[in-house]
This record gives sequence, C-alpha cells and structure tokens, in this order.
Amino acid sequence: MDPRNDINKCIETLESGGLILYPTDTIWGIGCDATNGNAVEKIFRLKKRADNKAMIILVADAEDIFKYVEHPDKKISEYLSSAEKPTTAIYQNAKGLAENLVQADGSIAIRIVNDDFCKMLIREFGKPIVSTSANISGSSFPQNFREISEEIKSGVDYIVQHRRDDLFTSAPSSIIKMENGNIIKIR
Repeated sequence: MDPRNDINKCIETLESGGLILYPTDTIWGIGCDATNGNAVEKIFRLKKRADNKAMIILVADAEDIFKYVEHPDKKISEYLSSAEKPTTAIYQNAKGLAENLVQADGSIAIRIVNDDFCKMLIREFGKPIVSTSANISGSSFPQNFREISEEIKSGVDYIVQHRRDDLFTSAPSSIIKMENGNIIKIR
C-alpha cells in the first residue's frame, strides 16, 4: 500500500476522534489526537488502563514542543539533540492538550519522532498524536506487528499497512526528566 494512502486514512480517523494502530520509531503504538479528550479516553478503555497512568505524545519537530509546553527547559533540548536512541522527555506546564492526557502535576511526556512515516503523519495532521504501546495494560509490549493481540487490533478504527511485515524487534524509548536542574534518566 502506498504510504500516502495510509497517511490519508490515519488523518481521516484521527480527525473523527478514532484510534489508529501505527508503527513509530520505537514500537507499534495506539494513537489518537492528543488534543481530543474523548479519543484519549478510548485508549484508556481499550488498554484497560487506569486513567492516571501517563501516555506519551509524539511531535514531528523540536519547535512543536513550544506549542504544548510553557517554557521548556533548554537543557532537555540540548540533551535530546545528542541522544543516540529515541528519547522521551517529561516536561512540566503542559498546555493545549486533552486534560485527561496531562498528569496531575501538569507534566506531559513528549518524544520528537525520527521515523519518516510518523513525521509525515504528524506534520500533515497538524497536531501531536498519542503513542502508547499496543498492548493491554500489564501485558508485555509487542516487539513487532505480529505480536499485537487481536483484542487491540479489533479495538482500533484504522490499522496502518506500512511496516506490518517488519520482523526486527523494537524497544520503547528512553525517558528523561529535569530534577533540581539536572537531567535524570528514568528508563
């Protein structure tokens, strides 16, 4: 399938408040419009996940962080520019996102994607996309498309065709945050 067709179907699904199953620069993820609280709630229900558990949002470019975070710390940007593997950063003072996506302390986890398909999707959609592992909460994350359960596949509104046949194993991103003026690696 032409990636362009996948992008168009994803955007149509995201705009209607639906869920997508898509490959990222790390693992396959369940995604939705990160500004749509009803769509975010659908992910919590599908994953059977407590709604106070954090989920990551993906943006296409470093400049996008300023749209969704008040005063992002420059040290995080510097760290991310030299990170060798996909890295998610926890930022304080989230803004412009679905309320049920932002943690009680006002934080949000954001990753700038490296994957060309994801970058194109996010840029064309014009908003950040939620990315959470494509598994039921408490189960291990699938390392490729074939390991995703039928329950997850049947619970989303669109499944991306791109990279379904990839067999290489994937891993989640590293996670960092600022604490007392220093970068702390969480995972």
